Amino acid sequence: MEFPKDLRFTKDHEWARKNATGTITVGVTAFAVEQLGDITQVDLPQVGAALKANASFGTIESVKSVSDLYAPVAGTVVKINDKLESSPELVNESCYGDGWMIEVQPTGGEYDTLLDPAAYTELVAAAS
Repeated sequence: MEFPKDLRFTKDHEWARKNATGTITVGVTAFAVEQLGDITQVDLPQVGAALKANASFGTIESVKSVSDLYAPVAGTVVKINDKLESSPELVNESCYGDGWMIEVQPTGGEYDTLLDPAAYTELVAAAS
């Protein structure tokens, strides 16, 4: 399984992309999607919500289970992907594109401590 080179990853299978504006876009990885199966619902925080790194910020529900979503960085939610409310299957179809979840204005330096693609690939290989 290949993972985009411009992303960082958490051990909980979320991805983070640093944007030119300094914000960070967050979603779940293809490995997480594969484990979950068909996504049926995504519950996200409101714009303005304060996030703590590694703390739950929402849930993702599939035909198999309900799982917590964990923030890769601390910060404030500046945007949510409201398309997921009516079309949660976007996560299955394009987890690194149209299936993104939230955009965060970070308040800490956690991004630099996240797993790079090579380290995340090793983590996934060990879990398989």
